[in-house]
Amino acid sequence: MQNVKDYGIFMLDPQGLVVMWNTGAERMFGYMSDEILGQPFCLIFTPHDIEKLQPQFEMQEAREKGRCEDERWHRRKDGTEFWGSGVVTPLWTADGQLRGFAKVVRDFTERKRAEDALAEANQRKDEFLAMLSHELRNPLGAILTSIELLKADRLENPEVTHVVGIVERQARLLVHMVNDLLDIARISKGTFQLSRTRVELQTVLRHAIEAAQPNIQAQGHYLSVSLPDDPISVDADPSRLEQVFSNLLNNAIKYTDAGGQISVTVTRDRQQAVVSVRDNGAGILAEMLPRIFDLFVQVDRSLDRAQGGLGIGLTLVKRLVEAHGGRVEAHSEGIGHGSEFVVSLPVLTETRPAASKPAEGSPASQQPLAILVVDDSEDTALSLAMILRKQGHRVTVAHTGTDALRLAHECRPQAVLLDIGLPGMDGYRVAEHLRAQEGLEATTLIAMTGYGQEEDQHRSRLAGIDHHLVKPVGIAELTQLLVQVSA
Repeated sequence: MQNVKDYGIFMLDPQGLVVMWNTGAERMFGYMSDEILGQPFCLIFTPHDIEKLQPQFEMQEAREKGRCEDERWHRRKDGTEFWGSGVVTPLWTADGQLRGFAKVVRDFTERKRAEDALAEANQRKDEFLAMLSHELRNPLGAILTSIELLKADRLENPEVTHVVGIVERQARLLVHMVNDLLDIARISKGTFQLSRTRVELQTVLRHAIEAAQPNIQAQGHYLSVSLPDDPISVDADPSRLEQVFSNLLNNAIKYTDAGGQISVTVTRDRQQAVVSVRDNGAGILAEMLPRIFDLFVQVDRSLDRAQGGLGIGLTLVKRLVEAHGGRVEAHSEGIGHGSEFVVSLPVLTETRPAASKPAEGSPASQQPLAILVVDDSEDTALSLAMILRKQGHRVTVAHTGTDALRLAHECRPQAVLLDIGLPGMDGYRVAEHLRAQEGLEATTLIAMTGYGQEEDQHRSRLAGIDHHLVKPVGIAELTQLLVQVSA
């Protein structure tokens, strides 16, 4: 229980002059009673609040509303400040005349500093995650592009083919982890947005299953899929919903021994679509089930960390499903008895057509382009240039913004693949200068960068960049975009 001495309590006359001052106020503000009685209570306000007429505002609001509550910085006699939570209450006579005001203040400086420190730590965390994303995406982009080169050569040696497959799967796992980490950060900040449209649930699931097939095959799992013939439409962001089911499938793959069984089943329960992802793997302890969707919680806490992961995949699943107006549940009969995750989503009943996936262009129908690749990473730039040349394009490579502007003037590219994090002149400034060059008005500018936050994409648009792709960029995605440029 708090002692009254922990509170600064004083009374004011109707004009705001101090008429009573307790010992708690003496200790809190540093003024003894004989020093402050008869003085205006604005002495305890910071100069900024005095300039904003905060003392008059508090008395006016207290008169009009019966009380005025505020949390702000207060000033002591020696000029130092503390964060205080205060309440001003008007005092009335029996005949309704204003006698004055009573104010009670509590010192919450330690709490405020802790909150500020937490906010600063969160800001630094977000900045770190953005930088981490950029630093990891660049080498991952070079690795995956090099893998595409190896696959394009149709290697005959089965051992080499096997090794290439391992490298590709592990690189894509790293990409998946980076994406999940950044998505959790965006959701926590409240900056996460969904691009929702009418989509067929079966289509989303097929894409997720197709993406998981390499890992399923590598583990020798048996996958059974049961989808209804009648289409089920939902209001969803298709890429984010695919991410939900990809995470659940990868979770089942991770925690099921080689040769295990995984099933995906879709049913409809009135106005709800119900998707079940079940496995016969490790299972979940009963005491873990209530916490399984909490951030950084993992079932396997063994020192060998055989299953790996960051403990954020299921948290992301829950938050994405809830953002779609649905719910997700976890079920398990215990260790060794497998687990089941059930996602329920509201079904759309309107008749407007579902969004269809754009038809994929064929590289064979692609016209050769003059392309300028700009990236300070020689590995990334050269591996990408090699793939583009194999597709028949004329490719020029630059590693700095200055070189990019000079070479663009010489080769007149139809498309520029532009990294943002360039030394000296960054990609945004390069784009602005390219847009100002005569003869490059129709050139398509494509950002290929590790910076993928919404603010980064906004800056790209302001700089005149046509497309913002986040590394590592899939060669199929880039090829399809270049088909559009050549059309």
